[in-house]
Amino acid sequence: MAEREFYVVITKGEDGYLIGEAPQLRGCYNRGKTRDELMENMHKSIEYCLEDDDLEDHSQFLGVQKIEV
Repeated sequence: MAEREFYVVITKGEDGYLIGEAPQLRGCYNRGKTRDELMENMHKSIEYCLEDDDLEDHSQFLGVQKIEV
């Protein structure tokens, strides 16, 4: 199987953990104490989400835009 690329959006939770989400895969997220731990956990989550075709969104990630209000 050919490798696919996924983007991970990272935020910091109130408990200090980093939270990652793969927007291209519905409901695909994980967390970690460090960026390395988070990315390792996200790799496992993405593999798991790809096993379940119902979770795949098939949308194309376009980016993150900052807005001031």
